[in-house]
Amino acid sequence: MSVTMFDSLKEAIHFAPRGKKRLLDLGNLISQRYLRWEDKLIGIIGGQGAGKSLLLRGMFPGLELVNDDYSINKRPMPLLEDVEEANFRYHTYHVDVRFENAFNQLGTIATTIQQGLEKERRIVVEHFDLIYPILKRNAQILVGIGEEVIITRPTILGPEPKEIGEVVFKSLKYRKRVHTAEDLTSLVFENLGFKTPVVHSDVYHGFVFQFDKPVEIDLQKVEDKVKEYIRKDLLVSFLDEGHIKIGDITYPCTGPRIHVSGTGEIKNFKLNHQWIECPVSKKYLLVGRIDNAS
Repeated sequence: MSVTMFDSLKEAIHFAPRGKKRLLDLGNLISQRYLRWEDKLIGIIGGQGAGKSLLLRGMFPGLELVNDDYSINKRPMPLLEDVEEANFRYHTYHVDVRFENAFNQLGTIATTIQQGLEKERRIVVEHFDLIYPILKRNAQILVGIGEEVIITRPTILGPEPKEIGEVVFKSLKYRKRVHTAEDLTSLVFENLGFKTPVVHSDVYHGFVFQFDKPVEIDLQKVEDKVKEYIRKDLLVSFLDEGHIKIGDITYPCTGPRIHVSGTGEIKNFKLNHQWIECPVSKKYLLVGRIDNAS
C-alpha cells in the first residue's frame, strides 16, 4: 500500500498573515495542499480576532458561514434545520460552536454534527475544541490559527484539539501586537512623507516591509516615533472593514479586527536599522520586531 503525502502529514506550519487578501490566499493554499475530497470533519481552532472567518472563506469559497464578521444568519443554523427536516440542501456546512451554544446545548450540537456526517456531508466546525469532548471523535484535519497557522491530520495518538488550542491561543497576542506595530510604523513613514510598500510579509514576532530600493529615511527616528505612540497607550479600535482608529487617527487597514486594544500592549518594539537585501528577489527588506524576538 502506497503512502500519500496526506497519510504522512504530521504537521504543517505557516505564518498567519494579517491582511484580508493574504488570509484568503493562505486559506486557498491550505485547501489545495492539505484537504482531500473524502475529508468530512474539519476542525478549526482559534481565538476571537484570529481571522478564522477569512481563512474559512479562502478554504471554502461560497460556504455560508453561520456567524462571521460580516453577517449573522437567522436561527436555526442551516445544518440543524436540515437535520430536523431530513432535507440536506448542501454538501458542506459550517458550525460555529461558541455562537451556537448560545441557542443549543453542546449535546444537541454534537448530535447534529454526527447526523450530518452520517449523511456524508462535510462539516466545518469552528471552535472544534469545545465540542470534541462530547463529540468523542477527532477531526480528519485540524487547523489552528494564532501567530501561526497549524495544519495537522490527527491519528489515534493525536494531537487532540486542546493541544493545538494551547499553542494558538497563547500565540495570538503576539500576532495582534505585531500587526498594530506594523500599522504604527506605516503611519510614521507617511507622517515623514514616505509611502510604505504594498508587499508585507512575516517573521517570528515581527513584520517585513519590502522595497525596491532603500528609502532615504532616518530609521532611528521612525523607531522613536513608533515608541512614542506605544508610550501614549492609544486606544486601537475597529472602524470598518477597511479602517481602524488609533486614538483620534483613522487609518486604512485590511485586517482591522486583528489588533490589540491599546498601543501600550506592544512590548519591546525594535526596528532593524539596516536594510537587508534579499538575494533571490533583489528587494530591500525592513524588519520590525517585538517582545525581544531574536
